[in-house]
Amino acid sequence: MTLDLTFTAHDIANTRFAISPLGEVVASVRVVKDPQAHPLLRPWAEQVRRRLQDADWRLLSDLVPVPTISIAGFTCTPPSTSMPDLELELATMRGAADRVRSDLDEIPGPRTKRVQALYDDPEQGLERLAQEVEAYWQAAMAPYWPRIRSLLEGEILYRARLLAEGGARRMLADLDEAVTWEDGTLRIRHRFASGVRSLRGLGLLLVPCVFVAPRVFSVTTPPYQPTVRYAPRGIATLWERRELEPPEALAAVLGRTRARLLAELDQPASTRDLAQRAGLSEPGVNQHLTALHKAGLCSAHRTGRYVLYARTEIAEALLR
Repeated sequence: MTLDLTFTAHDIANTRFAISPLGEVVASVRVVKDPQAHPLLRPWAEQVRRRLQDADWRLLSDLVPVPTISIAGFTCTPPSTSMPDLELELATMRGAADRVRSDLDEIPGPRTKRVQALYDDPEQGLERLAQEVEAYWQAAMAPYWPRIRSLLEGEILYRARLLAEGGARRMLADLDEAVTWEDGTLRIRHRFASGVRSLRGLGLLLVPCVFVAPRVFSVTTPPYQPTVRYAPRGIATLWERRELEPPEALAAVLGRTRARLLAELDQPASTRDLAQRAGLSEPGVNQHLTALHKAGLCSAHRTGRYVLYARTEIAEALLR
């Protein structure tokens, strides 16, 4: 099946990019529920599934069925700004009560009791959904977000360079193997949608999204801006376990032990994990992590019984 998105001059002028933390959450639910179908993302799923046992995300899970044919639009409205944070996107979702019933009416199949309760009382249901997303985010996404965001920002910079070199045609030419550009039309090889859609002069919103891989997702239904969510380059590198030596200059400033701990945080880890990797005592590691946290170089994410430490964007930049 093929979905054709037709462009006018206005559409090309209004085409833009955005990153969506909420979109990553919603897409990632598919991966947690069926990791076998997502080999590139399976290492992440194996890391987070145990932690998610302490979080209540049942309504969120119900809204993202597997296999996924369609997802209600209000769950991840196309972002209105290029770099929204999760708080902004959740505020937008909470304000979409008037869209809940019409969006759910478009989803085929029976509703679970939790989804029916959302349908019956959209405002209260959206509040519950927002709380579940926040709990899911802390357990599964927040510790990884600096690295994910860095990959997504790199993808957008790459596309901007292609646009400068060869215009929209060059930028869209290698977006995904399921996407082709020809004579003012973006053609998407689609599993469940077909036909020709106008962008209505609104332009196309392109959202690189780690957790849609290996598929391309699209939104073409009013009132939302037409959107394509596609997998950025380099996803496999996010989960690689690398042996990193901290730069000598950084070790000279922080001390070799703290610089080593930052290097070990190429994947989020607990105090116990870091102590085993670095050959240190847990109290010693905890003392160093406290200092790094106060300096803004690592973040702590508590979810139920777990506390995971992750590098901040500042630390990522220092290690690069």
